[in-house]
Amino acid sequence: MRRLLLTICYDGTNYSGWQVQTNAITVQEVLQKTLLKIVGDLPNGICGCSRTDSGVHANMFCCHFDTTSNILPKSVVAALNAWLPLDIAAIDCIIVANDFHARYNCKGKNYIYKIYNSNIRNPFKEKYYYRINRRIDVNMLNEGCKAFLGEHDFKSFCSSGSSVKDTVRMVTECSIIRDGDDCFFSITANGFLYNMVRIFVGTMLMVSDGKIQVNEIPDIINSCDRSRAGMTVAPNGLYLNKVLYDFNQFKG
Repeated sequence: MRRLLLTICYDGTNYSGWQVQTNAITVQEVLQKTLLKIVGDLPNGICGCSRTDSGVHANMFCCHFDTTSNILPKSVVAALNAWLPLDIAAIDCIIVANDFHARYNCKGKNYIYKIYNSNIRNPFKEKYYYRINRRIDVNMLNEGCKAFLGEHDFKSFCSSGSSVKDTVRMVTECSIIRDGDDCFFSITANGFLYNMVRIFVGTMLMVSDGKIQVNEIPDIINSCDRSRAGMTVAPNGLYLNKVLYDFNQFKG
C-alpha cells in the first residue's frame, strides 16, 4: 500500500464545494470517481487539505490517497487530466510517507480574494471576481490589515453554524494590492474559520466605505462578536491559493 499526495486546481463555479454531499455535486466526488477508474482501489477514499465552500475556487488544493496500484505518480497526473472535466486539473502527484496527512500536516494556507473595482461590467470576470462600483482605498485598507496580524481569537469572523470550538488562529500575512481596476486581498494563516476570509473582506469593504473606522478593527476582533464585523461577501472571488507544508514530511 502506498500513499500519494495529489495537487489539483479547480474552478468551483459548478460545484457545491470540496466535500462529498448526498444531494449535490462536489469536487471530491468527481475526483474520487475518476481516480478510482485509474488506480483501481481507494480503500480510504481521498482526504483533502481543507473544505472549500460552494462556488469557491482553488489555485492549489492538496489531497492524499492510499492505493495498492503501482502506477507512476506522473501517470496519475496524465490520466486525471485526460479524464477529469475541464474545470478540474491535476498539477502534481508524489509518493509520501504512510503517516502523512494532507490536512493535519498542513502548516498553513494562503487565500486570495479578487475584486473588480469598476462601474463597468466585464463579462470575463463575472464568475471569478466580486465587482465593486465604489472606489476602494487600498492604502487605508492596508493599515487596517495590520490589526489581523498575529495570534487572535477570530470568533467575530466566523459564520454561525460552525462546530469549531477553538477559534484562535495565527495570521502571518494580510494585505491588499491594486493592479488597475483589479484589487487582490491576500491572507495567510495557520488555519481558517468558516467564512473567515469572506467576512474579513466584507469588513474591509465597510472600512473603505467609512462605515467602520480603521481604529475599530482591534475592538471588533477582541469582541468575539460576529454582529460587529462586516458582511460575508460572495464566494466567487475567493481562491485557495497556496497550501504550505514542511517538505521534510514528503519522504515516501
